[in-house]
Amino acid sequence: MSALPFGLLPDTASEDAHGGLLIGGVALVDLASDFGTPLFVYDEVHLRARAAEAVDALGPDGAIYATKAFLCRAMARLAHEEGMRLDVATGGELAVSLAAGVPADRLVMHGNNKALWELRAAMDAGVGRIVVDSDAELDRIEALVADGMDAPTVLLRINPGIEVHTHEHVQTGNLDSKFGFPLATGQAHAAVERARGSAAMDLVGLHMHIGSQVFSVENFLEGLRSVAPFVVAEDLPGADRGRWVGRRACGGRGGPDSRIVGLGDRPCLPRRRHFPPRSRLSPVER
Repeated sequence: MSALPFGLLPDTASEDAHGGLLIGGVALVDLASDFGTPLFVYDEVHLRARAAEAVDALGPDGAIYATKAFLCRAMARLAHEEGMRLDVATGGELAVSLAAGVPADRLVMHGNNKALWELRAAMDAGVGRIVVDSDAELDRIEALVADGMDAPTVLLRINPGIEVHTHEHVQTGNLDSKFGFPLATGQAHAAVERARGSAAMDLVGLHMHIGSQVFSVENFLEGLRSVAPFVVAEDLPGADRGRWVGRRACGGRGGPDSRIVGLGDRPCLPRRRHFPPRSRLSPVER
């Protein structure tokens, strides 16, 4: 078995006298003995440190935890307690986050294939933002508002039509991707005009995602260069606040994430190393 680089382990990782792995001062062999295997172990100190860095870099409205990475009520509460908003992409993720006590206005409803019931649930709860991914979703929101629901605050997901240096299956910003409204075809402009003119929604900005496991900063800059002129030309309200496009998260699945923020936001901070004697480890809530 190959040795695992310590850089891939939580900040509190260490070795005991026998070469066994400790997380937050707790021996993994002891956890395996107590709980059996397979076993997922999350270090609360590490999670809180990463969340705090993201909030420090991006602010409490710019740092958003993508719940698809891992979600239970304890994790939702932790992210909220550290000042992050939460990105939910399904009705289930929405329900878990609300059950954890996260205020609805701190949630962003995402996903490129939201069912009518999921949109209804998000709007009924009063989520802070809905990221709209398609004309069909605009149709659904307008239908729900016509039935008496309050108009939601929305972002439009824009496809910049760029290729990025990652696996083709996790590219999301190329022109033939199923995600978002493409810039090059005029669909992004049409979506902005429709949303801006609709009484069924309040358009406050755009969202962009170019892919996962993207290591090249130049790819992010290319995405901004593609979208920035469009934002200026469309005179979108978010452009004046420096937060006109989506959000950004530090790290994520092997590389910097491609959730881009406005030009005025700061980059993610370097990791700080923490080695407290023992972390608080709690069983995952079911």
